[in-house]
Amino acid sequence: QVQVVESGGGLVQPGGSLRLSCGVSGSLVSSYVVAWFRQAPGKQREFVASITQAGSFNYADSVKGRFTISRDNAKNTSYLQMNSLKPEDTAVYYCKVLTRGPGYWGQGTQVTVSS
Repeated sequence: QVQVVESGGGLVQPGGSLRLSCGVSGSLVSSYVVAWFRQAPGKQREFVASITQAGSFNYADSVKGRFTISRDNAKNTSYLQMNSLKPEDTAVYYCKVLTRGPGYWGQGTQVTVSS
């Protein structure tokens, strides 16, 4: 059974930084595409970033140049480094391990950007 657990969210001022972690158990994070999504209140869940098994990246236009996705195979963990945060980045951030089936979601971690 694959389990996905996010952590690292919190309250940060505009312009600040946070690093989110996505710990995966029950499978190797290097074997799958791992993606980050976010959902703001009253809005649909949206794609943020992804990293493939080969290490290729993809980012939403809204976060390009500010967010960086990475993966530590030894720790079986993916990270989302978020810099220059804006109030519009406020959302619950979810990690997903993409498989041929429905994939595996974490429970989400709240990120609030406010002064």
